[in-house]
Amino acid sequence: MDIVDEDLIWGKLNQSRRTPLEPRWLGEVYSLNLQADLRLAITEQLGLLSNKGWPILQLLIKKVGAQPELIYAAGLCHQREAKKWLLKLLKEQKQLKLPVLQALVCWGGELPITLIKNVLNEKSQPLLLAGLELLKFKVHQLNDEILLDLVQKPLRDFRDPIVLSTLRVLQRRNSAAVNSQIADIAKNGSEVTARAAILALSCIATTNSLAILSNLLNELPQSPLRKMAQKQLQLQLQYKKSKIEKTEASSAQGLT
Repeated sequence: MDIVDEDLIWGKLNQSRRTPLEPRWLGEVYSLNLQADLRLAITEQLGLLSNKGWPILQLLIKKVGAQPELIYAAGLCHQREAKKWLLKLLKEQKQLKLPVLQALVCWGGELPITLIKNVLNEKSQPLLLAGLELLKFKVHQLNDEILLDLVQKPLRDFRDPIVLSTLRVLQRRNSAAVNSQIADIAKNGSEVTARAAILALSCIATTNSLAILSNLLNELPQSPLRKMAQKQLQLQLQYKKSKIEKTEASSAQGLT
């Protein structure tokens, strides 16, 4: 397909908000001869068409195989059959593990915990990050013991991006056990992860998390990190005090 044809396709894609595109047309113009970014844009449109786009995606998969852009679109369409295909692909074609896991993120809450646990035991940073993204959607289904067991390896990882991503997972949870684990990173992590742990405790902003943040002031040595913890604690206490005062003032006005 020549440059003019690609320009015409781009033009129609760019007008898709005004003039919705037919799934069949998208399937007809898709070709492995197109530039990668155009193939991705075409299949993305098919994915966004959900149940109308999935049958066309199935035909393309049969025709050209499990291309990365088709895997991505399968995740976007959020169809049950697409999920089954992705899980089958995960077992059969290990070289496609990363794009498949990324496509499965929207089903993170439905995936078996054993699958997520296996991914979190991988050594590859991209795979670990993909596994942590899946775990974000599973957090609310797990108790503290299971959650903390799952994240022990990524929390001990020497790579900051993995520890930071794990902290973002834990930050979604409010419990004494999880807050204590976050505090441990504040005390023993790298400068980058320790700062992130302090901010996480501050953002959780519960009585327990603020109490742990207060205890950190006695455990951290005199350092910029300790000053940061003190500042975050003061900001949260001031915010809570201001909120209480506003509530009391509003109640008082209601009585007059």
